[in-house]
Amino acid sequence: MCDLLWSDPEYVPGWAISPRGAGFLFGENEVNKFLQVNDISLIARAHQLVMEGYKEMFNQGLVTVWSAPNYCYRCGNIALVLTIDDNLNRNYKVFKAASQDVTAIPSKKPPVDYFI
Repeated sequence: MCDLLWSDPEYVPGWAISPRGAGFLFGENEVNKFLQVNDISLIARAHQLVMEGYKEMFNQGLVTVWSAPNYCYRCGNIALVLTIDDNLNRNYKVFKAASQDVTAIPSKKPPVDYFI
């Protein structure tokens, strides 16, 4: 299970050791084999920071999505949500982090309208 979670696509021939210290790096040939054997056209994955919110690789046979904008309040990345319609068209909804004062403590309850 660890290898499945931590392995990442990369422009490598075959398989390679991952710098994460867990999992492996895998290349285009492995993606193409998996797509063909399983009769699918896309591998959609996450769990790897992508600064642009998403990254398509290997003739759009694989996409990595990242849904945490400004990860850990310091990465400056954007994020997105991927939707796929009934015709397998992809729609990328990109969003940026909301401005936030990380030193402020959020209110437990929103203010009631009649006090505003």
